[in-house]
Amino acid sequence: MATQVNVQPGHGKAGRQPTRQFLDSLSGHEDPGMFGRMFPNLEPLAVDDAPLQELADAMKDADPGGAAGNNDKIPAGFTYLGQFVDHDITLDLTSFGDKEADPTAVENFRTPALDLDSVYGLGPDGSRQLYARNPGDADGKTPGPKLLLGKTISVDDVTITPRNDLPRNPEGFALIGDHRNDENLVVAQTHLAMLKFHNKVCDRLAASGVPAGEIFAQARQTVTWHYQWMVLHDFVERITEKGIVAKILDQGRRFYRFKKTPYMPVEFSAAAYRFGHSMVREVYSHNRKFTPGPGGVAPATLDLLFRFTGLSGGIIGDLAPDPVQPPLPIPVLSSNWIIDWRRYHEVLATNPPNVRLNPSRKIDPFLIPQLHELPGGGGSLPFRNLKRGVMLGLPSGQDVAKAMKIKNPLTPAEIAKGTDGAVAKKHGLHEHTPLWYYILKEAEQRGGGEKLGPVGATIVAEVFVGLVHGDRQSYLWLKGKNWKPTLPSKTAGEFTMADLLRFVGDISPIDGISTV
Repeated sequence: MATQVNVQPGHGKAGRQPTRQFLDSLSGHEDPGMFGRMFPNLEPLAVDDAPLQELADAMKDADPGGAAGNNDKIPAGFTYLGQFVDHDITLDLTSFGDKEADPTAVENFRTPALDLDSVYGLGPDGSRQLYARNPGDADGKTPGPKLLLGKTISVDDVTITPRNDLPRNPEGFALIGDHRNDENLVVAQTHLAMLKFHNKVCDRLAASGVPAGEIFAQARQTVTWHYQWMVLHDFVERITEKGIVAKILDQGRRFYRFKKTPYMPVEFSAAAYRFGHSMVREVYSHNRKFTPGPGGVAPATLDLLFRFTGLSGGIIGDLAPDPVQPPLPIPVLSSNWIIDWRRYHEVLATNPPNVRLNPSRKIDPFLIPQLHELPGGGGSLPFRNLKRGVMLGLPSGQDVAKAMKIKNPLTPAEIAKGTDGAVAKKHGLHEHTPLWYYILKEAEQRGGGEKLGPVGATIVAEVFVGLVHGDRQSYLWLKGKNWKPTLPSKTAGEFTMADLLRFVGDISPIDGISTV
């Protein structure tokens, strides 16, 4: 189910503004539908475009490759797991890297639940193109219970041709439940890991004697519940604080409330959850072929990670030895671009010396230069985020902190720190601060760039807990907060993204490494 929300323009300091009627309609405490507001009574912050543009320009990372900007507490894979999760709960087509240039548009989006509908679609009957043929069907016309995987083409010395790409049609378009998960190579390989995760659970159920007709339903529930638990306890608590989920479950959600049906708060979707944009790197160590380390053909730049996809770049073969003669497009991923998960998640206790674990960039107000000049005329991502906040009538960070009764909110002097803060102060934005910028500044000043501060952490954690708790098929609804993961993991009763990858077994397919 999807809906379209149209912002009706009014007039004010910043030009076109949402009307009061529109803002009142987003009151989240009366089950507003798909969109809503956690703080419906707070006034919108109106800012002209020129100050927003100047602030956005000041948010450029001056040393995007510098070690001082790394966040060693969060491996880079979580940047793209966060993007995968975003695509599972929203259909907001202005996520980073998207070609859409209109920062004021409000698109419709999918059901706000961690239900993996971006993976499963409408199931084997409603989304047959997502599923492999049923091996138990004599004529091979029944889809499922397994999901379809895509093949790769052998390139260079990587002669294996396993199924390590998304399934694709002859034109190279990914056959997946959400096309945006083919936006860049890391999120595409994350989606692929989820497909393999489901299939591995199917194998486990079949081996345990579960009847063939029951495997899909049981596998989907097992996969979804472990995914939900992983998002809450591995992803959310990494970017906020350990134990925050249990605290919210015990004490209740104070700000993200609804009667029966979860909604997507604009404070979350247009501000708090956009913290991940600051975590993006310009260069990655992707595998042994594409790494800035010794022996690599070339560094895996962000540009290349977009280029080797069907949505953003068009799947192509190996890098041409002669730069004047580009490679011909092919509709599947070349084998030398298969991911080495050891470089994105902590699947090993210690990586070999030649395998570099990519850290994310710090959660702070600085975005890499490439996100200031998006391809295809997409403009500046930080400006788009700031402008979108104004168009959606988001309140200031100070007003939200006050409404949340934060004991130690950011002071104007703290917001004014640094070259970016000087620009904020120049325009009075150190006292009345756009919510997205406030949350990034709060992470810098309160979280040391390693995690979100109290405003950002509370919004993100409460929304995710609420999305799971409000889903009547979730483990929280059907089993309660005391349910624990049952699949094999490093620590019994827990389940992390690293556990998922170890369970799937393809730790580094390009190197033929399937287990730890």
